Amino acid sequence: MKITGVDILVAGAGWRNFNFLKISTDEGLNGWADFSEGNVGGIIAPLIRKMGEHLIGRDPRNVVPLMEEVRRRNYGVAIGAAARAQGPIENALVDIKAKALGIPVYEMLGGAIRNPIRAYWSHCGTYHANNWELIGQEPLRTLDDVVKLGRKVKESGFHALKTNILMFDRDIPYMYGPGWVGGNGDRDRNPTRAVIQAAIDHMSAFREGAGPGVGLHLDTNFNFRMEGFLRLARALEPLDLEWLEVDNFDPTALAQVRQGTRTPIASCETLTGMKQLRPFLDHQSVDVVITDIMYNGILDSLRMAALSDAYDINVASHNYAGPIGTLISAHFGAVVPNFRVMEMDYIQVPWAYDLLTEKPVVENGHMTLPTGPGWGAEVNEDAIKEHPPVDAKPGPV
Repeated sequence: MKITGVDILVAGAGWRNFNFLKISTDEGLNGWADFSEGNVGGIIAPLIRKMGEHLIGRDPRNVVPLMEEVRRRNYGVAIGAAARAQGPIENALVDIKAKALGIPVYEMLGGAIRNPIRAYWSHCGTYHANNWELIGQEPLRTLDDVVKLGRKVKESGFHALKTNILMFDRDIPYMYGPGWVGGNGDRDRNPTRAVIQAAIDHMSAFREGAGPGVGLHLDTNFNFRMEGFLRLARALEPLDLEWLEVDNFDPTALAQVRQGTRTPIASCETLTGMKQLRPFLDHQSVDVVITDIMYNGILDSLRMAALSDAYDINVASHNYAGPIGTLISAHFGAVVPNFRVMEMDYIQVPWAYDLLTEKPVVENGHMTLPTGPGWGAEVNEDAIKEHPPVDAKPGPV
């Protein structure tokens, strides 16, 4: 079997795009992966294409040797966009390998420890405020609407939800996001009293609606410096959050936040590889390690999970990619012993899973593992043509 093509397909997803990698072979098996361009100006797709040139004519089933070569070609750029371009290649090769064996990826990796896979409802309320028309939902306009949405999460069976800080000081609510280009908020990332109070009000409304049995996650991205993260974490302690999600590249600073609050801290979704992760474990910087399987590749993500397990730390999957990413996250969650929870955009553009030949089954906040070979579904290329790419907004929404 030989690789004959490395192609990128893009489908519009409302305010962002779903980016798919397709690796073709001369025996008719295709390997699929997806990825997010992640605020790096659309440069990951060209990097994947360039790296993929060296794979043409090679046997895709030699996943580890091929990926070792890909990474050695990029030793000088072990982080950033170049590193993030490698994971999708690995995932697509793994998909082909499992298909060639006629088994699901989780079986190839040793078998599922758990089925179904526990998930949390991500961007809950965030999309309802900013993109309600595109997701086909009622707009979120008041804290009473947040309470109602919390009840819906509980009724849907999800054990937890995740949201971003929403501000209600204008006619239309908006996401607080000065850490992103074009985001609203204090440009110097100061912890203003108004935003801390808004976070308390927002999460209190979710707690009222969802009740004490649903975990609350608050994702704050890069929106503060350490003082702000710590003040916010302390202010939220009475609400008993499942975790406060913090993005930062300094493990010692993040450790100070974790040590200074009773609110659990989750982080590391922006890291690539064990070498970047290890200092965060050595410094006891986090309660939960979040790993992006799309950027790291499922095999490297398993290594990162094993390293976390050595420190007795659970891992959760980060997924802001697309529908194949949901399947990949499920296969990861199936085989990791120290698995915590899988991220899922339960409500997004209605056509998201029309892009797959088999839609995932989600019931009571859990996803059933697919039984087909590879990831368990192919990408529907005809459906992609029905949703042309859009000019993506910066940031997560």
